[in-house]
Amino acid sequence: MTDTPRALVLDWDNTLVDSWATIHEALVRTFTAMEREPWTFDETKLRVRHSLRDAFPALFGARWEEARKLYLDHFTAIHLERLSPIAGAADFLAAAQARALYVAVLSNKTGRILRREAEHLGWSGYFARLVGAGDASADKPDPAAMRLALEGSSGDAASVWYIGDTALDMECAARAGCVGVLLGALDVADEGFAKFPPARQFASFTELLQHLSDGSDLPSNGSR
Repeated sequence: MTDTPRALVLDWDNTLVDSWATIHEALVRTFTAMEREPWTFDETKLRVRHSLRDAFPALFGARWEEARKLYLDHFTAIHLERLSPIAGAADFLAAAQARALYVAVLSNKTGRILRREAEHLGWSGYFARLVGAGDASADKPDPAAMRLALEGSSGDAASVWYIGDTALDMECAARAGCVGVLLGALDVADEGFAKFPPARQFASFTELLQHLSDGSDLPSNGSR
């Protein structure tokens, strides 16, 4: 396991941006319209992991495409006005850019919405690739999604850190042969961590940046 990553791939929702409230509201609207009992906020935080094309068929059966449209219509109507960066994320991205590291995003958020959010925040220039759901032949945790995120980079997967907040992110890293880095607290209710524990864990972007700076991988004074 390397202390000197050649590339950084990051999850988006609730790793780089806080979007739980928006996701939950869109899901409540969708469940209600589909005459289903909505999840609680805590259930949303525990259950939302996969892309819509992977999750919605099991939830809504033959009507899953109708449900996907309902969800996306409501989400896209409110997401930009509520978009909020995670503390320290902008400084971390600026520091990575200053070091000329390969940096990409791999998310299960629909690709066009992901790129719209990055553009809204003025972050698009930080990333070599912004890969969302529907962009690859399969969504994360399938390795095809990570391969697309790393297309154009050099070196082997073992020197790539995938930074995320859920066990699904750690599974994605493991299946692609990358180093799984958990940002934030390990959610004991997320049973996937038993099978896919993080290789590294940091409480915040500030702590992660300090660790990498101490190893001379990133400068400590980047800001934006």
